[in-house]
Amino acid sequence: MMSILIKNGTIVTMNEHHQVFQGNVLIEKDRIAGLGEMAPETDRIIDATSKVVIPGFIQSHVHLCQSLFRGQADDLELLDWLRFCIWPLEGSHDPESLYYSAMLGIGELFKSGTTAIIDMETVHHTESAMDALLQSGMRAISGKCMMDYGNDVPGSLREGTERSLQESVDLLERWHNKDNGRIQYAFTPRFVISCSEQLLDEVCKLARQYRVKVHTHASENRGEIAQVEQDRGMRNVTYLDKLGLLGPGLILAHCIWLDEQEIDLIVKSGVKVVHCPGSNLKLASGIAKIPELLSQGACVSLAADSAPCNNNLDQFVEMRLAALIHKPFHGPTVMPAEKVFEMATIGGARAMGQEEQIGSLEVGKKADLAVVDMSGLHNQPLMAGSNIYSKLVYQLKGSDVVTTMVDGKIVMDNRVLTTIDEDELRSKCNEAILRIGTRAGLVQ
Repeated sequence: MMSILIKNGTIVTMNEHHQVFQGNVLIEKDRIAGLGEMAPETDRIIDATSKVVIPGFIQSHVHLCQSLFRGQADDLELLDWLRFCIWPLEGSHDPESLYYSAMLGIGELFKSGTTAIIDMETVHHTESAMDALLQSGMRAISGKCMMDYGNDVPGSLREGTERSLQESVDLLERWHNKDNGRIQYAFTPRFVISCSEQLLDEVCKLARQYRVKVHTHASENRGEIAQVEQDRGMRNVTYLDKLGLLGPGLILAHCIWLDEQEIDLIVKSGVKVVHCPGSNLKLASGIAKIPELLSQGACVSLAADSAPCNNNLDQFVEMRLAALIHKPFHGPTVMPAEKVFEMATIGGARAMGQEEQIGSLEVGKKADLAVVDMSGLHNQPLMAGSNIYSKLVYQLKGSDVVTTMVDGKIVMDNRVLTTIDEDELRSKCNEAILRIGTRAGLVQ
């Protein structure tokens, strides 16, 4: 592994004091070995003049299995989006299509500066997505989607309870802490309306036994909540609390339609909430009460969700949306850029339970970072003393990222992916979506 010196950059550390300075970052093996003014002999020097060096973005809710479905399920609300498009397509995946779907998502994430994800795969062929994570170099917590209940779940995805649990445990034992901990496993039941109580009970027990996370959706859509209330007799978060699932190891995506009791349960239990503003707007699901959750001390992070409910996986877009959509309701000072950038970096690390290793640029932490070019016209004029967080959240774009690094390895160099063959990826993805779209009956 190389030693690398990134020099003459604007370093946005996101350390305890949110220190920003002009200087250098020294990387040795997989770690940050120095910050400041230094000029040691290294294998490589990256000139970051007129660039900003940031912690790699951490997206705490994505579906790599859906990357192939971009543009296949537009202008639908959540439950129709699932029933008529996404579930038939997911159920039509084969091992090769899932591998390239995962690689497509990973490549897009690397190109916009994301270095770590919390991922929910589909029901079948999860091994292929894990192979993509291993080969690409992405840092991830991932797991097999679990679906054993519900009349709307197609036969191609509905599974027996015991089989779902056993396959999940088998994957965990094979993949958890792979590659020195870069890949970790989580139990990922999809959501309450597609999971039996028996399955959720067992997931709760197994997560404690193996000391791993649980990653699921909750309270994304009012129709979903109505189904949960009709079927289980209570609202989503209250029901998860009854089962014993609420706690610091639970990652809940969306959490839009929460009542005051549910907000209180989330805050007191330490549940990790993931805000997905782009997805929530496109599916017309609603706008989550993020300012209220933050004001009460909830841990909130940020993510794009998936390609077919967002159409891109760019964390810069999510930051801008997260900063803007709450202002009409709470005033212009709510969701300041610095807080939103925190959600996109160290906030995601907290959701992963890895804030001691990633999420900020500090000596001894993993070398997961991105170098972002500030020379574009959309970022002019460059003024000394201007707010770097405002530039990052309101002005800069994913296409401004020039270098991305995970574990001290450069996975994108001068806008070129180094662990993924982009030409092969384009060809294989176009072949795969035709194949599985035809299988799903959505492509003639």
